[in-house]
Amino acid sequence: MNRTTHPRSARRGTVRVLVASAACLSLVTACGSNDSGNSSDKTGDKKAAAGSDQYPLTMPNAWDKTIVEKKPLRVATVSDGDTSIALALGLVPVITPDIEDGDKVAEYKQRAMDKLNVDKLKTYDDADGIDFEAIAAEAPDVILGMNSWDMDGSYAKLKPIAPVVTYTDKKHADTLPWQERLKGAAKALGLSAKADEVIAANEKAIADAAAANPQLKGKTYTYSVVHPEQITFMSYADQDAGIFEQLGLQKTAKAKDYSAKNNSVSLEKLDELEADLLLITYPFGDEGLLNASELETNKLFQSLNVVKKKNYAVIPSDNTLASSIAYPDALSASWVVEELTPILVKAAAGK
Repeated sequence: MNRTTHPRSARRGTVRVLVASAACLSLVTACGSNDSGNSSDKTGDKKAAAGSDQYPLTMPNAWDKTIVEKKPLRVATVSDGDTSIALALGLVPVITPDIEDGDKVAEYKQRAMDKLNVDKLKTYDDADGIDFEAIAAEAPDVILGMNSWDMDGSYAKLKPIAPVVTYTDKKHADTLPWQERLKGAAKALGLSAKADEVIAANEKAIADAAAANPQLKGKTYTYSVVHPEQITFMSYADQDAGIFEQLGLQKTAKAKDYSAKNNSVSLEKLDELEADLLLITYPFGDEGLLNASELETNKLFQSLNVVKKKNYAVIPSDNTLASSIAYPDALSASWVVEELTPILVKAAAGK
C-alpha cells in the first residue's frame, strides 16, 4: 500500500510513513493514487467489492472468510485508516484506536466528525496494540481491518468478537490502494454507492487542481525524506505515480539511479536532488540525520539551481501532510490535494 519514530499520535502517522517508506517506499506510490499499485494486488479485493450489497454476505479474506448476516450498524475499527473509512462512509465507529493520544485531531478527520455532529470518538488505548476486550465490550456488528498491519496476528482474536472485514491477501497490508480498501469495507457495510461517491470526489479534486495549475505539467520533481539514518530519495524511477504526478509533475532523469533498495543520498551527492522542483520533509525534526536549517546551510545544497531559484519547498509533517501523502485514505486524499497544491504552485513560481 499503501500505509512512513517519534512518540505516538500525530507523529506516529508520520512514523508509519517513514518506517514503511524505508521498507517498501510507498511515499509517492500506489498507497493512494488511483492508478497505483500492482494490478495483481487489487484483483482479489476488487472481486470482494463487486456485486450488489445483499445479505447474508460472504467475503473471502486472507485467513478464511467473513460472513455478514445483515447490514451492519455498529462498526469497530482497528486502525486510523479504518476509522477514516467508516467516517467517509458516514458511520461513527462504536470504538476506535486512540491514534491522537491527546493531540489535536487531523484537520480532515475533524471535518468529517463535524459533518457527523461528533465531538469526540470513543477510543481504546492502543499503545500495546489492539484492545480486544474493549472492542468486544462494544458488541460491534463488524470490525473493519482493511488497513491494519497487525491483522496476521490479530485476526484469530478478532473473529470471535464479530465478522472481520479485511483484505484478501496478506501482502495487501502494504500494497492495496485506499480505493480498494474503501470498496471492500463498503461492500460489507452495504454502502458501495457511497464509496463510489467518495472516490469520484477525490478524482475530481485532483483533476480540478491539475486543470487550474497547468504550470505544473511536465516539471520534474524530487521528493526526499530526511530519516534519522539517511536522506531518502523517494521519487525513484519505478515508484508508482502518486499525487505529485497526478498533478502534472514527472520524475527526474536521476530517478532511474534509485530504487526501493537503493534510496540513500549522501551529503556529498546532494546534487542528485536537482530538479525543477525539490520537495523535502523532515518528519523526525531534530532527530533526523539533519534538520532543515542544517541542510539549507550546506554549501552543496545551496549551490543547487533548484535552491538558488527558490523552487524548493518543505512538506510539513506536523499537520500530517507528509504521512497523508504516503498513506492517503478515504478521508485524507482530497485534503492532501487541497494542502499540497499551493505548496507546489509556490515552489514552481520561486516564491
